Amino acid sequence: MLQELRVRDFAIIEDLHLVLGGGFIVFTGETGAGKSIIIDAMEMLLGGRADSTAVRAGADAALIEGIFALDEAIRPEVHRLLQAEDLLEDPATLILSREIRREGRNICRINGRVATLGLLSSLGEWLVDVHGQSEHLSLRRVSEHINLLDRFAHLGEARARFQALFRDLRHVREELAALRQQEQELAQRADYLRYQIQEIEAARLQSDEEHGLLEERNRLANAERLARLAVQALEALDSSQDQTPGARDMLGQAAASLDKLAQLDSSMEALHAEAQALIEGAGDLARRLRLYQEALEFNPSRLDEVEDRLALISDLKRKYGGTLEQVIAREEQARHELENLTNATERMAVLAGEEASLLERLAQAGQELSEARREAGARLSAAIEAQLEDLRMQGARFGLDIRWEEDPQGAPIDGCRVALTPSGLDRVEFLVAPNPGEGLKPLAKIASGGEASRLMLGLKSVLAQADHTPTLIFDEIDQGIGGRVGAVVGQKLWALARAHQVLCITHLPQLAAFGDSHFRVEKVVRGGRTITHVQALAEQERIVEMAVMLGGNNDPNRQSAAELLRAATQIKAQATG
Repeated sequence: MLQELRVRDFAIIEDLHLVLGGGFIVFTGETGAGKSIIIDAMEMLLGGRADSTAVRAGADAALIEGIFALDEAIRPEVHRLLQAEDLLEDPATLILSREIRREGRNICRINGRVATLGLLSSLGEWLVDVHGQSEHLSLRRVSEHINLLDRFAHLGEARARFQALFRDLRHVREELAALRQQEQELAQRADYLRYQIQEIEAARLQSDEEHGLLEERNRLANAERLARLAVQALEALDSSQDQTPGARDMLGQAAASLDKLAQLDSSMEALHAEAQALIEGAGDLARRLRLYQEALEFNPSRLDEVEDRLALISDLKRKYGGTLEQVIAREEQARHELENLTNATERMAVLAGEEASLLERLAQAGQELSEARREAGARLSAAIEAQLEDLRMQGARFGLDIRWEEDPQGAPIDGCRVALTPSGLDRVEFLVAPNPGEGLKPLAKIASGGEASRLMLGLKSVLAQADHTPTLIFDEIDQGIGGRVGAVVGQKLWALARAHQVLCITHLPQLAAFGDSHFRVEKVVRGGRTITHVQALAEQERIVEMAVMLGGNNDPNRQSAAELLRAATQIKAQATG
């Protein structure tokens, strides 16, 4: 609720500081005293359009500040808005301020920090409803009608169950939409993976084959030269030409001479043995060279095969990795990814089944909610029409438009598809016919003024427990009604104040008598300037003020005023007793 209101240099208000409590608070005073200016300041504080002409003459800027105690019912939403902008300070208190400068700039602050006008306006919708000439009305917000009806009908648990199903459906559809969006890409990816697997698999790669192929290609490409060099080496070892002895022949000659030396000198026997070993080594070398020579072949066909195989390996390495090991590993990776893509297709089928099941359950839960709302709507209409009868709006009618809309993606009901919202299947709008003979029209289109304010009062009286807006302001709700109806209005406003803080501007003493606190608004002249002054009234001061409202401050009117206060006190005592 609104705890404090500070207004400075706004219109004819120089410096106003109101400290407010709960309950029913009335403001009275002569026309033009500035009562509605206080309401205008509140509207601007709550995000209304700034007007630099409202800055008091001689001042550079107007300042409006409000301190609000946050009721438990609205804290979650208010905290959500504040936390989104990192503006939450005291969980139980909110401070709003707005500065309007003469040159046209205006600054909004929330908890002492600069904020946007949009956020200020959003917060204001949760804090205060101003009824009368203002458009700042929760009941005029069609989107709020279904919430009010559900709270009136105590459908919180049923609605929560529906919302849980709706959230599940939204999550399923989000995942399904993402998979469907990727479906074509996934199919293309799967084809590409299959191609990779087939290409690598068909190559039948061995991790160590490339080195052997390179060596074989080298031998095949140089077969003639290798053969010639092998022949030359063999001839050097074991020449068949008589003129040029081979290495083995010369080693044999050396060994024969060493044998003779050893016979004469036994110390040469070791050298003779070494010579014999060299002869045997040369023979073994010659044998291996002959085998190598015999194995050499000039085979162009095999060379082509090796070249093709190496080209294939090179191509696969270029595509899938720098080594054969990486190419082989890529085949395994592709198989694993393809398996996951196949699972994604299966997941889509599972999600489609979950979606169909959730739609069926939502259809059932939504119909149950709708039936409960229609039954509660009939009770709500009867209760509000009774209130309007008390407020001398005989013949006024109230109704609800509860309808479904089609949606191809909606819940299946009787062969149709009904659109879903987090609140259910229903679109709910309040309808009214203020005067007999008029057709029901949307409440949001009802003209402002005293009749609309009484209509709002009737609605608020019935919906008091359903409406969580903590502070309600009624600007001249008594317009066009007499004293007898004024007493009824006063009693209803006081009853409404048992669940809300209610502020009311009135010209009727019969209504003012029900106030829990009473403020007089008057114009005074100081230093040649007219300013608005607001004073909280004690009991005797209230009697004088109400006597003036009855026609003048005289004994008969003071007696009548005192009687009005006593009667109101008795009614309030009986209601609370």
